Amino acid sequence: MNTCTDCKFYLPIDVFKGLCKISKQDILPDDAFCDKAERLAKCRFCSNYTAEKEFLGKCMSITLAYPDMNAVSCADFKWISQH
Repeated sequence: MNTCTDCKFYLPIDVFKGLCKISKQDILPDDAFCDKAERLAKCRFCSNYTAEKEFLGKCMSITLAYPDMNAVSCADFKWISQH
């Protein structure tokens, strides 16, 4: 399930709360996606990412990567196919 921290419109204020850039309302990081949410490119959504432990994996089987690492500027990022 996607949460607000997976949305490109989530702006973290601190560890406990954030702000929605669309609605300008306070939100919690673990709140569910709303109908206006758009997924942010993160390593765990990339077809080149392979999880090895709960919070650690590898990119292209070479480089260490965190699943929640922001990948918006990664030249090799490819969305996982959604079935």
